[in-house]
Amino acid sequence: MNNPLLEPFEQAPFSHIQPSDYLPAIEELIAQTHGEINQIVRNEDTPSFENTIEALAYSGAQLNRATDIFFNLNSAETNETIQKLAQEISPMLADFKNDLLLNEALFERVKTVYDQRAQLSLTPEQNMLLEKQYKGFSRNGANLSEANKTKLRKIDQELSKFSLTFGEHVLADTQAYQMHLTDETQLKGLPEGAKEAAAQTAQEKGKDGWVITLDYPSYIPFMKYAQNRELRKELALAFGARGFQKNENNNEDVILQIVQLRHQRAQLLGYQTHAHFVLAERMAKTPETVTEFLNELLEKAHPAAQQEFDELEAYAKEKDGIDRLEKWDGAYYAEQLKQEKFDLDDEKLKPYFQLEKVIAGVFKVAQKLYGLQFDETNSVDTYHPEVRTYNVTDAEGFEVALFYADFHPRPGKRNGAWMTSYKPQQRIHGKNERPHISIVCNFTKPTASKPSLLTFNEVTTLFHEFGHALHGILANTTYPNLSGTNVYWDFVELPSQILENWCYEQDTLALFATHYETGEIIPQQYVNKIKESAAFHEGMQTLRQLSFGLLDMAWHGQDPSGIADVKAFEDAAFENTQLYPKTPETCMSTAFSHIFQGGYSAGYYSYKWAEVLDADAFEYFKQEGIFNKEVATQFKDQVLSQGGTKDPMELYISFRGKEPNPEALLRRAGLLKKSS
Repeated sequence: MNNPLLEPFEQAPFSHIQPSDYLPAIEELIAQTHGEINQIVRNEDTPSFENTIEALAYSGAQLNRATDIFFNLNSAETNETIQKLAQEISPMLADFKNDLLLNEALFERVKTVYDQRAQLSLTPEQNMLLEKQYKGFSRNGANLSEANKTKLRKIDQELSKFSLTFGEHVLADTQAYQMHLTDETQLKGLPEGAKEAAAQTAQEKGKDGWVITLDYPSYIPFMKYAQNRELRKELALAFGARGFQKNENNNEDVILQIVQLRHQRAQLLGYQTHAHFVLAERMAKTPETVTEFLNELLEKAHPAAQQEFDELEAYAKEKDGIDRLEKWDGAYYAEQLKQEKFDLDDEKLKPYFQLEKVIAGVFKVAQKLYGLQFDETNSVDTYHPEVRTYNVTDAEGFEVALFYADFHPRPGKRNGAWMTSYKPQQRIHGKNERPHISIVCNFTKPTASKPSLLTFNEVTTLFHEFGHALHGILANTTYPNLSGTNVYWDFVELPSQILENWCYEQDTLALFATHYETGEIIPQQYVNKIKESAAFHEGMQTLRQLSFGLLDMAWHGQDPSGIADVKAFEDAAFENTQLYPKTPETCMSTAFSHIFQGGYSAGYYSYKWAEVLDADAFEYFKQEGIFNKEVATQFKDQVLSQGGTKDPMELYISFRGKEPNPEALLRRAGLLKKSS
């Protein structure tokens, strides 16, 4: 049987893979990897770094590549068949992971090397690999009794299934809803581009008029611009009710199962809670540190947020007689107020942010900072015609990476934006194998009359994901499991968030922000206004992010066995960050994919944590010049290329010369003066 996933391949062979190939290939590759592990275990030579630790780091390469392809497709191009397969494949992989981590003979070999580490003259990277592998076993049940190992296996199997189910429910509820409008007056206030996109969506669905969906490029403009308050309310409630309706996609019980299982797992492994387990391997180290960090920021941000909210409520009352500002009013009146204050709105800016030019701009930034060249190629196999591919080379013309980009929403693609990898960077057999990196986004689609024109928020999202991509592209380590974004979770957002800063700089905007029809460079007054408005409602934005971090810690930082009502629990967690009136029909947790489907459980705080790092790091760039080659080379050599080879704070200090100063974030957000 010819199965492309079982043949050696350099680039992912998307067009040759049938859905029916995945299950047999992954079963076979699991068996092959078991064989590789058995070879390590049965080696009669004394356990050494090379024959145990290194051999383990390079094992399962083909299995990892096949599963990366499968799970990336399950996010970016899924269907019922793929989703059913995921429900079969995930428990198999959970089992396999446990076979590895609970293998006593293998752990014995790892422990033998670990116990001798002081005598081995290892490099810092080798030391980090050894420590990571030893902890991987000890933190995941290697020291458990047989009975508890069996319990752990069962928990991990169930968790993998519930996590997939959670994501499927959110996607199903997102796609089940559509607001079909046939009266043009209902679209009053909506920009022409958004109306045209809604008409195009209706046409695609075989309907007259306009269709608004819960996909971000459709949902956000409607919430921002539509004058019809009742329709905004309907849309906001539908968005907030994903996973919370009385239908087959309800996630309330799924959440309770997930948090219970995570807690049981942590306790089994000797940790107080899931948060204690997770944070032991983060920069923050403990739940207490995280909670203190979030509450300290909350104390600084809350007065500013309250002030901004009161001003917005007064503005809505004066403008339209709104007595009580509701959640479905926030984006609309904030946009109106922002336009009045700064004479600036997305519709004025969008013509200067044509997707093609923004892509060229972000590539130009990478070239100026790191000497990278991106050349589009049509010879790379992709999973969808919309996916674009680029060969990445350095200033000398040497291959650095292969880069995939997938920009627009479509059925079968989950909301949001993310970076992922199809092949890791590693040094093996004397060769530095270069990575295959991908970003996936959901940006405004082109219409019949206009190219894809981005909101400024979409521009910063593209820079954010591209920052993650650079972390992968510039990876330069020996071992695949220390390469690129394989770093502590609260450090992983530094490369992405720091790149967003360039979007606010005149020197950057001059590279790509030209009018799609006239070619005129973005006017200086718009650049000034973008910078002026950067801190607009920063208090409320900060409060929102902190509320998500605190909710995450509430779910994972305590014994959840007493929680019976998801909504009531969430309301209590939001108590100190609540500005808008409560809406009983909606629930954040039931669609909080970051923590219940992605990898952010007990880690959502890391966005704010990394913001402290990125604000401090960017102050250094600003001081020396945002395209200063010396500073950029330091950032590349000390942070981007190093992956997880050293402790993150060590990497940061070697770049910056000191620990980060939290006041840099407060300065940038304009919260120092507001809260003092």
